[in-house]
Amino acid sequence: MSDSQNQRIVLASRPHGAPTHENFRLETSAIPTPGKGEILLKTIYLSLDPYMRGRMSDAKSYAEPVAVNDVMVGGTVCQIVASKHPDYQTGEWVLAYTGWQQYALSAGEGLLKLGNNPQNPSYALGILGMPGFTAYMGLLDIGQPQSGETVVVAAATGPVGATVGQIAKLKGCRVVGIAGGAEKCRYATETLGFDACIDHHSEQMAPLLADACPGGIDVYFENVGGKVFDAVMPLLNTKARIPLCGLVSQYNATELPQGPDRLSQLMGMLLVKRIKVQGFIIFDDYGHRYPEFAQTMSEWVSQGKIHYREQVVAGLDHAPEAFIGLLEGKNFGKLVVQVAQPE
Repeated sequence: MSDSQNQRIVLASRPHGAPTHENFRLETSAIPTPGKGEILLKTIYLSLDPYMRGRMSDAKSYAEPVAVNDVMVGGTVCQIVASKHPDYQTGEWVLAYTGWQQYALSAGEGLLKLGNNPQNPSYALGILGMPGFTAYMGLLDIGQPQSGETVVVAAATGPVGATVGQIAKLKGCRVVGIAGGAEKCRYATETLGFDACIDHHSEQMAPLLADACPGGIDVYFENVGGKVFDAVMPLLNTKARIPLCGLVSQYNATELPQGPDRLSQLMGMLLVKRIKVQGFIIFDDYGHRYPEFAQTMSEWVSQGKIHYREQVVAGLDHAPEAFIGLLEGKNFGKLVVQVAQPE
């Protein structure tokens, strides 16, 4: 890219089922010039997250969809390369929401300062950002794990699941993860400290999960749905808690699953066992508690109590392929695109 060009990826069309490369378009335009009270942000890191699949659809949801031909949304870590704003200086790093593009203008709203020389700036998109915050509040406020209880988390080596499991261990729980593949399961037990991890590709997933949870399940942190929840449901204890974070197995679905309607069975179990299921949208519901999270998580990370893994993809043009792979479970750790080198 030349110094006078800005690359951005826009939503070319809405996907039907799984997104394809045809749903994205790479465009080139002039780098914008900041006016009075504005700053020019250069994207260094772009976060890729499952929620983006929902923004590609025009179905009613908790947030407005991306309009066709608009820049794809996403959290970013940026450097300020030009400033006409009194509160922001050239060279500063900020956490922003400028999406899939190399440069963007901002008037300062919604930016979080990260300083002039952050040690791990991309962490603001993961363990110290939205995924870590999601894990922290969902588990501790909704799940309320108690020492000695069994906590099960799906997508166990992803940025949310890995953090959920490690926090649960810090709280004295037995932790069982569910992940895709032997390598991820080894990572969950050997590096993250989970007590067990079940491969969801195994035809024996349900009995293996039951063996790993001899006392049943007290907290199930739901990221996946589908066959994973089918295996979890019979093991839920009376007064179990289910923080409902995501349902990635369903994001590309174009119709309801085939088979008998089991809603009445589920509702009956929730009633008889007095199970709490609560969905949440992290910044809508808990934005006022971000400082509490940031302080606690920063301490845990610096003390080595929380392990964190990133998968970094180089180049904005590789974002669509990486995002498609994310929805297929091909990522290992928090998926980040390095859009540019720091100034």
